[in-house]
Amino acid sequence: MAVNSYREDEQMENTDKGKIIRRLFSYLKDYKLSVLGVLVCMAITVAIKLVNPLLIEDAIDNYIGKNNLKGLAVIGIVAVVINVIYIIMVKIRMYVMSLISNKILLTIRQELYEHIQKLSFSFFDSRPTGKILARIIGDVNSLKEVLSNAVTTLIPDFITVVGVVVIMAIKDWKLTLASLCTIPVMIVAIFAIQTSAHKLWQIRRKKSSNLNAYVHEDIAGMRVVQSFSAEEETREVFKDLVKEDRDSFIKACARSDLFGPTIDFCWGFGAMMLYLVGVKYIGAPKVSVGLLVAFGTYINMFWNPIMNLSNFYNQVVTNLSAAERIFDILDTDPDIYDDKDVEELPDVEGKVEFSHVSFTYDKGTPAETKVLEDVNFTIQPGETIALVGPTGAGKTTIVNLISRFYDIEEGKILIDGYDLTKVSIESLRKQMGVMTQDNFIFHGTIRDNILYGKMDATEEEMIAAAKAVNAHDFIMKMEKGYDTELKERGAGLSIGQRQLIAFARTMISMPKILILDEATSSIDTHTELLVQKGIEALLAGRTSFVIAHRLSTIQNADRIFVIDRGGIAEQGTPAELLAKKGAYYDLYMAQFSAL
Repeated sequence: MAVNSYREDEQMENTDKGKIIRRLFSYLKDYKLSVLGVLVCMAITVAIKLVNPLLIEDAIDNYIGKNNLKGLAVIGIVAVVINVIYIIMVKIRMYVMSLISNKILLTIRQELYEHIQKLSFSFFDSRPTGKILARIIGDVNSLKEVLSNAVTTLIPDFITVVGVVVIMAIKDWKLTLASLCTIPVMIVAIFAIQTSAHKLWQIRRKKSSNLNAYVHEDIAGMRVVQSFSAEEETREVFKDLVKEDRDSFIKACARSDLFGPTIDFCWGFGAMMLYLVGVKYIGAPKVSVGLLVAFGTYINMFWNPIMNLSNFYNQVVTNLSAAERIFDILDTDPDIYDDKDVEELPDVEGKVEFSHVSFTYDKGTPAETKVLEDVNFTIQPGETIALVGPTGAGKTTIVNLISRFYDIEEGKILIDGYDLTKVSIESLRKQMGVMTQDNFIFHGTIRDNILYGKMDATEEEMIAAAKAVNAHDFIMKMEKGYDTELKERGAGLSIGQRQLIAFARTMISMPKILILDEATSSIDTHTELLVQKGIEALLAGRTSFVIAHRLSTIQNADRIFVIDRGGIAEQGTPAELLAKKGAYYDLYMAQFSAL
């Protein structure tokens, strides 16, 4: 999918509606026994519904007309008993199907969440987080009624309709044809309505997704909004998106609501034809009062299920777009995945090799950007390599390729001689530690956040990691020490404190290869002095890649790579590069002359 924002509707390919419906209902297979029990309940309720008009006909023609009160009482008792059973069966089937549909929603949501976690960065780069959330939450929730009614409405009402038609035809085929003469009109009308309604509901889902994406983005950036007094501008954008969502909803509802009047018209016209033909053209004694009343009841029993089926069909049309959006993500193959014959990467020493590596972002799209071309280098175990260069030169891309967050288009990347595409992603990443300038702090305790780097770490290991990066002292000054609850994204902590907790999280994982991407850019000079020794301890004995614009932080690097124009413009020790008076010298002098 192309890059998308809240200003744009998501583009989706046309899908086979029947295939989507079959796939959605396939989740019922895991609950065969429960569904079978529901079907038994429904068989009983359908049989009772079909018998009721026959009891009415019998009571009118054979007991009321002959003043047989005793026989009428017996029929009344039978009717009461079977209809109590009917009510009980209906309650049971509704309860069981509610449980089943909720369990299926949990399954779909879990599958969707787990699949999203497997998708590569390119998937998340291409759309706002809010649009992903809309599919996980809103679209999944909208499927509940469809799943539940698939069994409790579709099957019994369909059986009821067939049963009614058969009984009516046996009783009197002429009255049956008169009663059901509007069926062809109904079929044509409903087909026309659903075709246009489905398209309108697809548009509505897209507009709702746009709104959700904007709200998520606006809340996440609230500090910026308030800092620049942009509340009025964001209010107008929100107002426009709400209007688009509202208008699309009204149009979709207006079209879908045509189902009801169509059924009502066919129902009323069919009932009129029943009495017209029964009384005027056939007449007594061929059509008794009891038969006419029974047919009237059967007409209602026919059109009530038709109305229910049309409402269910309306639900399917309304929510089919939600199922399409869910399966669209489930059918999105991860760009980065393990081949079938991959092996586990053993404990590595940390030798990293790039051999003729090229990489392009958004390849094959209008936004295609060539970042690296024919890059070659070898890093020995334990070396610290600093990557410097202008913004967009490819520094972060290099470290992302080492972590295999993206796959290269040409060449090879080797770690200790192992091709990254030949080893499992999990075994690779568990030996790497990545630190960025915006490390995410989860809601939970400080302990939880540090142990995220190694879930089975001991208390001693956690404290040792915090001490190594000079985080222990400020943590112990907090209200509950390591058990202090942190807000989302670490709100309430200073930028430096958040960074130190993230350092501790990386330290406790004891990675063999370490990546620091502008990891100290958000730390003030005083805090940087405190953490510098911790960083040195973190780097000791590990192959490390340090991306830094602040050149003072990389003077102890073994080598510096100046990245520019798709490759390594120059490399060497800090002293060697200064002596060359090349690109690094220019960067160095520009930075320190300003200071």
